[in-house]
Amino acid sequence: MSSKPKGNAEPQAISGQAAQTRAPSVGNAERDQEIRRRAYEIYLERGEQPGRELDDWLQAERELEGGVLAQAG
Repeated sequence: MSSKPKGNAEPQAISGQAAQTRAPSVGNAERDQEIRRRAYEIYLERGEQPGRELDDWLQAERELEGGVLAQAG
């Protein structure tokens, strides 16, 4: 005999935001590419010193998000 729980075998519905975080969309891939490109520019501007990749990524995110917010407003 099977010990599987009885009940609804259908997958549960996922909210819109939860679905976006689980499956990256093409838009997210493009956004990541823009962040990656800007983070590399920041790295070059810093004199190509390694060890601050996360700082560069986060700065690039902030800059690009700021630009998007400025365009939307």
